Order: sequence, then C-alpha cells, then structure tokens
Amino acid sequence: MKISGFTIIKNAIKNDYPVVEAITSILPVVDEMIVSVGDCEDETEELIKSIGSPKIKIVHSFWDPAVRKGGEILAIETNKAFEQISPDSDWAFYIQADEAVHEKFHKPILEAANKFKDDERVEGLLFRYLHFYGSYDYVGDSRRWYDKEVRVIRNRKNIQSFKDAQGFRNNGEKLKVKLIDAYIYHYGWVKDPVQMKQKMYNAGKLWHSDEEMNAFLQSGEAFDFNEFDSLAKFAGTHPSVMQERIDRKNWHLQLDIGQKKLNLKNRFLQWFERMTGKRLFSFTNYRII
Repeated sequence: MKISGFTIIKNAIKNDYPVVEAITSILPVVDEMIVSVGDCEDETEELIKSIGSPKIKIVHSFWDPAVRKGGEILAIETNKAFEQISPDSDWAFYIQADEAVHEKFHKPILEAANKFKDDERVEGLLFRYLHFYGSYDYVGDSRRWYDKEVRVIRNRKNIQSFKDAQGFRNNGEKLKVKLIDAYIYHYGWVKDPVQMKQKMYNAGKLWHSDEEMNAFLQSGEAFDFNEFDSLAKFAGTHPSVMQERIDRKNWHLQLDIGQKKLNLKNRFLQWFERMTGKRLFSFTNYRII
C-alpha cells in the first residue's frame, strides 16, 4: 500500500500558518508529500525546505488573483497539487495548512487505509474534527462548525476538490466514504486578535474584492473573539508537533464559555447531537457507506 500526502500553501510566514506542523503531522503515514507552493511574498519555500524530509517534493504554482468567487482558487490549487502525486499511490492524504493530526491516530489511519484498499466502493476516508477557537484552550461545539470531512481519497483523477477545497467530488457526485477512528485538529481560528484580523483580511481576498476587504480591515484593529455562539474547554492533548508553537503562542484568552448564544431550535439540535451522536438537518460533502 502506498499513500501520498499533498497540500497547498502561500505566504505561510506572512499569515503565520502552522504549515510545518501540518506537514510533519502526517509524514509518518505517507510515502511522499507533495507541497504546492504558490507565488509568495515571503520565505515560505525556505520554511518548507527546513523540514528536511526526503519525502517532501515541492512544486510551484501561480495563484490567479482574478479567481475570487467563493474561494474557488483553493480548489483549483488543490487539484493541481493532487495531479502531482505518484500514479502508483493507492490513497492521497490531503492536509490543509492550518490542520494537524495527532500521532495517536497514525495507527488507525493506516489500518483503515489498508483495510479498505481493495474495496473499490470506498472512495475516501472520513475524519471527525476539532475546531480550536481563540486559543489552544477552546473548541467550537456548536453546529456552525463542520464535524466531519474527507481527508483521504482514492488516487483517481476523476475525483476533484469541491468549491473552496473543503471536500471532494467524483464526477460531481459526493464521495462514498468510511468513517474512521481519527480526528483532524483545525487551528485556523487560533491567532493573536490583531493577527487574526490581518489573516482574515488576507484570506478574504480569495473570496471578495479589494474594496470589500479594505472596508473590513477599517472596521477595527483586532478581531473580537467574543463573537461566538458556543464553546467548550479543551481537555485533551494536542499533536506533539504543535507543542512548541503552543508554548510560544498561547495567549490565554479569557472567554466566558458559560454563555450560549443559541436559539431554541439550535439548543435542541445540539442537545440531541450530544445525546445520540447524530447531527440532524446538516449538509454533508459525502455519503457514508
């Protein structure tokens, strides 16, 4: 069995993406790692090279600034990176630059990939998600956060990244997947409040016009992390690859997680999900088989 990893990145240093941690978190389970580096304004390529793994293959890409609608450029770049993986790979493991995998999940990921390798019905492996918010101490626990997504896909070129690269499609159809015993840890909402505002400005240009994003930037210097609907305190451990970053950058926001800004309907749906493990009336990018 052969697994290829792949990711895309642009301006990792400028936007303080934990891309080194993202890549190194899956290196133990992949045989090669394709890193597509966009036309950067910083030393992103040197940062990737500093990982020093022979598994890493850097490719270069130009991100067309004219493609802004709905974050479509992210799917385009993801597909370009996917095209670079070895043709003899069975699976492709996609990791985004603000995600990481805990080392405790390496074994179940490999076991699932091997178990379903010859089951042609299975087009992808589905992961659960933890979304960290504000600092490394809190996770979003409301329905506004997607709870599962596909991150390992068959090496079939009719499978393509969908919309803003959150999920995948097979000739336009949702992938048939197996849910596995593994989580993706998502750190996209963990930044210093001032840096978070700047990152949202930079990333927002992939969706919106310069005029819209300039107006957003002028609305305030820092992002207000108090604008949440429901959070929970994180009681587990982070991936070991994240520990140095956490020690260096955890600013310990004081958020009142006792307040729940949920209407009656969402309070009931959230309660039902906690009691049963089932999320009702929610859009999904996949079909569990």
